[in-house]
Amino acid sequence: MADTSLTLARAITVVQPPRLEIGAGSISRLGEWAAAYKRVFVIAMGPTVDFVERLNLKSELTIYSDLPPEPDLPSFDLALDAARSFKPDLVVGLGGGSVMDVAKLIAALWDKDLALPDVVGAGKIPGRQTALAQIPTTAGTGSEAGIRALVTDPQTLAKMAVESTHMLADIAILDPELTYSVPGPVTAATGVDAMAHCVEAFTNIKAHPLIDGYARQGIELVGRYLARAVADGTDTEARAGMMLASYYGGICLGPVNTAGGHALSYPLGTRLKLPHGLANAIIFPHVLAYNAQARPEKTQEIATWLGFDNSSPEALLASSVNYCRQLGVEMSLEKHGAKAEELGLWAEEAFAIKRLIDNNPRAFTLEDVEAIYRAAF
Repeated sequence: MADTSLTLARAITVVQPPRLEIGAGSISRLGEWAAAYKRVFVIAMGPTVDFVERLNLKSELTIYSDLPPEPDLPSFDLALDAARSFKPDLVVGLGGGSVMDVAKLIAALWDKDLALPDVVGAGKIPGRQTALAQIPTTAGTGSEAGIRALVTDPQTLAKMAVESTHMLADIAILDPELTYSVPGPVTAATGVDAMAHCVEAFTNIKAHPLIDGYARQGIELVGRYLARAVADGTDTEARAGMMLASYYGGICLGPVNTAGGHALSYPLGTRLKLPHGLANAIIFPHVLAYNAQARPEKTQEIATWLGFDNSSPEALLASSVNYCRQLGVEMSLEKHGAKAEELGLWAEEAFAIKRLIDNNPRAFTLEDVEAIYRAAF
């Protein structure tokens, strides 16, 4: 057992939504909670618009659904303008991580003379008057639990990251029925993303015993339920288990955050337009194996929960790639449209995301990053 005395002595802050509803049909509880709010701005995307009726909202309502899968600054500004015209007292994020990230930012910014670039970084939002409800419709990002939001800068294609306790939801609702219709491959990719949040927080240099507890529970839930959720989308217990795993991953992101895996995944979203969960699923096995020598005990715990062969880094990589493939994830970057000559540029972009690369338990060189991309190619 590793010595935890030093990490226990380090001060961290853990925040969670003050109210959490979880269970089949729990989306209907929002109406009673939201009864005091007069003007509700619901952000949804595509098929999640169909869930708005289940919110049981009696207030004046506007639904904003004109968001791309990976929102950039211009698309965010359009949503912000719509909110400023409507003047809500409650914002509801009803969708995946991108929807919930936009909901956080809009709740915090619509009534201020501030633009998104003004608040990029940590602690730059001066406060929030508007209530915020977060209702995920996938089990992956854990954004409903956290205080970070990411929007793509169209000029650089880098992620603009905002962090503030003023973006914490007042209520989060985890209703597994909302994920029944998520296709198997998307369930698989978002589930591996949830696992990656837990694994990266569990193994990185800022790991803390308190957060390790959430991470362990999240990884164990993925090992128990992800394959079941992929095999039968209406398996309510499996869907609920994955939503809880995703939520635990979101808690891990606050005080500890992710590391090299997420840094390497971001260029796949901005350059290949891959969904965030899929990008992370492709990269996850490679970084897990790369980090194994730096965190042998924790890697063995992970391998045990997920059924991976940890007899060598090569065996770990092969078995974790096979795990993702068996879930239905296409693991070849080439099959997703990547070109070999682009990988060096992507490596430079990933290596420049120091807020995550520097968290990694095993140091990266630029050549290491490019080698991982080539192995995933």
